[in-house]
Amino acid sequence: MKIVGLSGSNVGTKTRTAMDYTASIITEKYPKEDFQLIDLASYDIQFSDGRNYMEYEGDTKFVLENLMEADAIIIGTPIFQASIPATLKNIFDLLPINAFREKVVSMLVTAGSAKHYLIAEQQLKPILAYMKAQLVQTYVFIEEADFHRKEIVNDDVLFRLDRLVEDTVLLSKTFMAIREQKEEEYDF
Repeated sequence: MKIVGLSGSNVGTKTRTAMDYTASIITEKYPKEDFQLIDLASYDIQFSDGRNYMEYEGDTKFVLENLMEADAIIIGTPIFQASIPATLKNIFDLLPINAFREKVVSMLVTAGSAKHYLIAEQQLKPILAYMKAQLVQTYVFIEEADFHRKEIVNDDVLFRLDRLVEDTVLLSKTFMAIREQKEEEYDF
């Protein structure tokens, strides 16, 4: 199974810190899974101009192809001005409408205020559902108080990240088994 972690901002450190924790959980508990962490801060991504995603080149093509090849995606995003960052929205705009069909997508959200916990519900989940993702319903919301010196200091957050990874992997394996069973029903 191919799992992609997508750190969805090109600024800040909290989301990347949370994604690094997530990556370490995956590599420790699921070493046989193919995992890749993509931090949008490390790539030069073009703005969406309506082309097919396969027509882009360079970093944009690399990121899009890896997302399209993934079986599961864990999206990490900060909340800026009560919204997801433009860099993450641009990724969604670059991808086709059915980009997440038959993919399990989970998310973690970092925010400076508890008041932003609904952004994932009101903005991110509808976009992912529109793109046909199989969503892990619970997500991890991490506040600024949970970080200290680029480390997560809240044990409950670490436990929830561990559970998010477990739910993502288990749901992915379940959907893969269902698809395989359905394909076996066809006699050709």
